Amino acid sequence: MSEMGLGLDLCEIARMEENIRREGFLKRVFTQSEQAYADERGAMRASSYAAMWAAKEAFSKALGTGIIFPMTDVEVLHEDGRPGYAIHGEAGKLLRDRKALLSLTHEAGMAGAVCMIL
Repeated sequence: MSEMGLGLDLCEIARMEENIRREGFLKRVFTQSEQAYADERGAMRASSYAAMWAAKEAFSKALGTGIIFPMTDVEVLHEDGRPGYAIHGEAGKLLRDRKALLSLTHEAGMAGAVCMIL
C-alpha cells in the first residue's frame, strides 16, 4: 500500500435513485448523519447520495484496497460548503496517520468524486 493515492469515481444518479429504494441499502452504506444530510436536500436527495457513494468508492481507490471495510467507516462530511471525510473503524486503521481530501460534483445525471490521500 503506497503512502499517497488518488481515486476517482462516477455514479449515475438514476441508478442511485433505484438503489435507495432497496430495503436496507441506506443503512448498510450511509451513516445516520449522511442520511440526514441527503434527506434534507429535497430534489437533490439522489444526487447527494450518488456523490457520497462516489466519495466512498474514490476513497477505496485512493487507498489502493478496494472496498474491504464497511462502507459506513467512510463518512462524508459537509462543513461550510466544503466536503470532507471522517474515517472510522477498519478504514481508519488502513488510512493510519494520513489525510484524505475530497472534491464532489454532480451534473447531467452523474455525480463524481475525487479523493487524494496524503
